[in-house]
Amino acid sequence: MSERSHGFPLERNDIKAMLERFGIQPTQQRIDIAHLLFQRPQHLSADQVLAQVNAAYGHVSKATVYNTLNLFVHNRLIKEVLIEQDRTLYDSNTSDHHHVYNLDTGELSDIPAGRLAIRGDLGLPEDTEVEGMDVVVRVRSRQEQARG
Repeated sequence: MSERSHGFPLERNDIKAMLERFGIQPTQQRIDIAHLLFQRPQHLSADQVLAQVNAAYGHVSKATVYNTLNLFVHNRLIKEVLIEQDRTLYDSNTSDHHHVYNLDTGELSDIPAGRLAIRGDLGLPEDTEVEGMDVVVRVRSRQEQARG
């Protein structure tokens, strides 16, 4: 598991302590955003976070949500998953795992890390090593392909 991994759900006091431990000022808005994210392992867009935080806790600006998500990614409290060039989801599960993205439904699901492996030489430049591997497998319904 990643050093930043945690259990679910996280309570507000635990969130405050976690943010402080990683040098993040625990403002009310950051705690609200983290409380939403750390209720369960989930994949949310910034717009989904914005809508859900505003529905549950009151007004938070779009800029605050984006800045907080970027801060959490920078501190490895959440993962950023680039689905398409213009679509990013934020993953509250920071343990080692990969993803399956369904192009028809837009659903992102987890694949345990041990289920995928790369065999053979990757042809890495000298003096480099693999730090991590994040795989997104894109799938589509066979029926949708047949119609297209």
